[in-house]
Amino acid sequence: MRGGAQLSVTDLRRSTRHPVNLPVIGEHRALGDIMLHFANISTTGFMAHGAQDLGRGERVTVRLPVVGRIEAFLVWTDGDRAGFQFERIIRLDDFNKMIRSLQPGPRSRSQG
Repeated sequence: MRGGAQLSVTDLRRSTRHPVNLPVIGEHRALGDIMLHFANISTTGFMAHGAQDLGRGERVTVRLPVVGRIEAFLVWTDGDRAGFQFERIIRLDDFNKMIRSLQPGPRSRSQG
């Protein structure tokens, strides 16, 4: 007999994660607005700090640059850290635009 879990859902945690430092307000049906701080993000989900009051499977709606409103559900927690999976995969072109919009732009040189 072969060992290991027989998962019926594709493991989406292998998506490339991009580190971010992004405060986001999440909307929860029972708790209202909650403050999340994204540490990384991928096309399939994100890791955040600030989800201590949430349990596995709970859903939040967040608003992201370029992508707009998207729902995510809590997959795992570890202390103050929590991993969420988006309701749908973000299109790669939209994801790349979002990442570019989150990165600081080039500094302008002072003329003088």
